Parts: sequence; C-alpha cells; structure tokens
Amino acid sequence: MKDIRLILVDDEESFRNAVAKRLKKRGITSEQAGSGEECLAILEKYPADVVVSDVKMPGMSGIELLHHIREKYPKTEVILLTGYASAPDGVQGIKSGAFDYLTKPVDLIHLMGKIKQAHEKILRLEEKKREAEFRKKMEEQMIITERLASLGTLATGVAHEINNPLAIIRESAGWMSFILQKEEMAQMPRKADFEKALEKIEKGVERARRITHHLLGFVQKNDSVFSEINLAELVDESVQLVSREAANRSVEIVQKSDPFVKNIWSDPYQLRQVLINLVTNAIHATHAGGRVTISIKPAGEGVELRVRDTGHGIPNENMQKIFEPFFSTKSPGKGTGLGLFVTRGIIDKLGGELRAESQLGQGTLFCVTLPRHCEITDR
Repeated sequence: MKDIRLILVDDEESFRNAVAKRLKKRGITSEQAGSGEECLAILEKYPADVVVSDVKMPGMSGIELLHHIREKYPKTEVILLTGYASAPDGVQGIKSGAFDYLTKPVDLIHLMGKIKQAHEKILRLEEKKREAEFRKKMEEQMIITERLASLGTLATGVAHEINNPLAIIRESAGWMSFILQKEEMAQMPRKADFEKALEKIEKGVERARRITHHLLGFVQKNDSVFSEINLAELVDESVQLVSREAANRSVEIVQKSDPFVKNIWSDPYQLRQVLINLVTNAIHATHAGGRVTISIKPAGEGVELRVRDTGHGIPNENMQKIFEPFFSTKSPGKGTGLGLFVTRGIIDKLGGELRAESQLGQGTLFCVTLPRHCEITDR
C-alpha cells in the first residue's frame, strides 16, 4: 500500500490532517487539497492513483471534481465522502463513475479497504491492458512466423532453381553485348535499342539475384564467429565500403564515436552486414547535399549505434511495415524489401534491439542497441 499515490480533498483542514496522519501510520502517504481546484492543480504535477474527496465543498463540489477527473485523468479512481443527509449525492457519484462513497464520520479501516480495492482495480486494468497488448503482439508475431515458415520452406529450393536460369540469361546477355561491340555490328539497324534492351535484362537479372541472395542469407543457419569488436573501427570499415555510392549521390557521411565506448563481444561479420544495410538505406533516402550521421555511445551495460539521415522520412502508416518481408518504400525495381527484415533478424539473433523513428521531410533514425557480451539465440 506504500506505493499508492493518494490525494485527500476536503475544505476542513483539521479533518484532512487527521486522516492523513492516521493513514501515514499505516503506510499510506498522501497529498492534500483544500478544494477541487487545488486538487486539479496537484493532479497536473502528481498523477494520483486514488482521490478521496468530500462531496460538499465551497466552489467546486466533489461531484464536479469527479467529472473533471473522469474526463482528464480516466485512470484515477475517486472515492467520495458524504454526510448522512447527502447520501443521494454519493449515489449520484457512483452513477457518474466514482469507485465508491463512504459516509462521515469515516471509519479508517473501511476507508483503507476502499483505497486498497480502488488501487487493485487500477492494477487489474493495467494488467488486462498489458495482456491485450501482449496478445496482439503475439498474433502479429504468429502471422510473421507463418510467413517465415513458408518462406523458409520455399526459399532455399526456389533460390537455387532461379539462380541456374539467371546465370544462363546473364551469360547470354553478356555474349550478345560482346557481339554488338564488334566492328561489323557498327552499322546494325536500331543497335541502340538492342543495347538498351540488353541493359534492362542485365538490371532485371541483378535484381532477381539480390532477392535470391537475401532469401538464402536469411534461411541459411550460418555459424556465428564471435570476437572482440571495436565498433568505431567496424563503422569506419563499413563506411569505406559504401563511400563510393555516397560520393556518387553527393551525400556526406559523418562518424561520431564516444571515447568512453568499450569494445563488445559479438559477430563482426553480421554486424558489418547490418551497418552496410542501414547506411546504404540512409544514403538512398537522402537527397544530394544531405548527410548521413553514424554515432556510437554507451547505453547502460551495452552500446547504442545510431544511423540518422536527412532524407524525406517515412510516413507514419508505413512505420509498422518497414520490417516486414518484401515491404519496400523504394520505387519498383529499386529494392527487394528484405534488407530491414534481414537486419532485424540479425540484431535479434545477437541479443540486441532495433528501432526506428522518422518524420516526413526531416529524415529517419535507426537505433541499434547491442549488449557488451552477446550470447547467440535461436530467435
């Protein structure tokens, strides 16, 4: 009961003090208010669980206070105190949403029991809310799990089967491009159209190859190799791998590392893939002249890696979908929709957490939290 946040409201100061003192001896501390207006002022700074209020007060009555609390602080329970002659006011309060009403003079044990019951009601409602959220999350997870089961069943065989004809198509397109470059083909009618068509074929083959690569990368159970990692050095290596693409798009990459960040024990190869995926996405989302900032700082017992861009941002309606397989905000042909899906899978496997924040027109932030010492999981 010591955790109950309580406000006593009564215009009689001596009554409030007496009740507060007796409750404190039994482990319940309380705030006090001499009027409904004062109670509402306290609630703005002190989110109470239970308000015990007299009904008959100058100015704002207990019933009016109840209406304000129900409207503005719906999680707060209200217990009304009435005189024998004003019991109908207590009944009216119950109809208006009060937890209960007691008549004066108040029996302290009875009052304590009502306060405890009101607090238990709050805890039950919070527990039900958590259970509902958990069920919803589990239902969403089940949907994703079912998708993954289907994906895992089909991916390996389909990817290998697709890669074989892709190799033939690529080889044939390359051979045709080679033929078109020969001197005797210089005057070939509509040669430019043929070259353009071959370029489209090669781009289509490359996109299909990326999809199968991501599929195989997700379903294959590669053994993780753990070692001590200097994250700043790993970030620098990853930036070097994407620096040419950033330069081609006129995007600046800035690196910031807190000197107090310690080395971590994790899989450098998978973390490098995560970094490349996140930084590449950030580069693609950023306009020419924009900036991608990669920062590292301590986070409790672990470290926090942030990739922030100054791009166009992600609409709110897409924020819950960006980690789903095959969902992409890029234009058709520009993305597989598997990069973030695979990235989150890696972070989950390494015992970390990946979250995203975005605002249209102001860019996107991806935040990776990693433990200092990773223990591989089967998630």
